[in-house]
Amino acid sequence: MKVILSGGGTGGHIYPALTIADQIKKLCPDADISFVGTQQGLEKDIIPRYGYPLKFIEVAGFRRSLSLDTLRSAAKLVAGLYDAYRIIKNERPDLVIGTGGYVCGPIVFMAALHGIPCCIQEQNAMPGVTNKILSRYVRKVFLGYKEAGKYFHGKAELEYTGNPIRTEILEHTREEALKELGLDAAKKTILVSGGSRGARSINKAMLEAELALSGRGDVQVLHATGDVNYEAYMAELAKRGGVDDNIIIKPYLHNMPVALAAADLAVFRSGAIGLAELMAKGVPSILVPYPYATANHQEFNARAVAAKGAAKVILDKELTGEKVLEAVEHLLLHQDELTKMQAAAKGLGKPQAAEVIASQALALIKK
Repeated sequence: MKVILSGGGTGGHIYPALTIADQIKKLCPDADISFVGTQQGLEKDIIPRYGYPLKFIEVAGFRRSLSLDTLRSAAKLVAGLYDAYRIIKNERPDLVIGTGGYVCGPIVFMAALHGIPCCIQEQNAMPGVTNKILSRYVRKVFLGYKEAGKYFHGKAELEYTGNPIRTEILEHTREEALKELGLDAAKKTILVSGGSRGARSINKAMLEAELALSGRGDVQVLHATGDVNYEAYMAELAKRGGVDDNIIIKPYLHNMPVALAAADLAVFRSGAIGLAELMAKGVPSILVPYPYATANHQEFNARAVAAKGAAKVILDKELTGEKVLEAVEHLLLHQDELTKMQAAAKGLGKPQAAEVIASQALALIKK
């Protein structure tokens, strides 16, 4: 059995595809799985590290206004469709799965035209343009958020599964994580991350909050600033008098599953997969959506989670140290509210999403 997966450009499309691929391998160890991407996307570096073959097509995203770049993108789309046609004819896959990003458009579309079972996985509450178009040709759309369903008007069957997360996210207990990280079990742990590269606005606000929380006996902060921001952040903290040892600053957290297991509260961006991991662990959050995300999808994600009582939202343009400190201190003082948010987060968690997606996608082959 041959399966092709495609999703690229950013890690938010690539890692869900890899997680689904790993689940397919568990269900069908003999499956021949390969990926399709572009030379420009992060998939070029990420996919080979996981041991899967990667084939390339030539395609580019479209700008929202007519320009010379739009014409170039149109020419690349034609080339991409031809590349996809070649791959489909040569590989003859039994199943094709797209996880978003413009790269999956040609390969999923061409496979659907050839009658090959196809499905897509949409991570966000506000779907991407490519997936909205593809929903008219594929058999099934797996939704990370129920709220995304109203934006799909194609013939595909919609299935709310949640977003696929890494299995290691569920492997650690709070006690194990606190011990591994050297944290105090008697204190509430606040986990702060602006993503793998950090977020300057979150760092700026947290600097003020951490100075205020420094030395407190009831709370500890584990904050990943991002590699590029770390030295400047530490220099500014030192200039302001530094912080006590209940404030732990790292450039990067190499074992996020352990950090998530230790967290009682998170200050995060609202990327779909990061949120799925928070929900799977039942971690309530203060969310600061990235304001430049395509179609503002991070705010849609954050609002969907907040509407269920699992998060508070502070917009990036409104973010200050005073606001984040006020939100944190309120939750530290009101354990009943924090407990309700934890229960709401856990209720939204879909830790088996990857397994459900893999099994239902494979079932399409038999139909």
